[in-house]
Amino acid sequence: MEFRMTTHFHQVELARRWKLSPRTLERWRWTGEGPKFVKLGGRVVYRLEDVEAFERDNVRTSTGNVASSLPR
Repeated sequence: MEFRMTTHFHQVELARRWKLSPRTLERWRWTGEGPKFVKLGGRVVYRLEDVEAFERDNVRTSTGNVASSLPR
């Protein structure tokens, strides 16, 4: 069995990466928006692969494009 190291972000770390309020990530979790997350006990973490997938899914070529995964 191969062990693969996965990088995880805590809410504050991800908020810092995206220059958002940590409360925005909390709201997105509540409403089902934003990236996938893992809940371990009472801890919420975001896997790097899910964060990068969310970023890829939200790349735009103009401001007229609306993402289905972002709040409107």
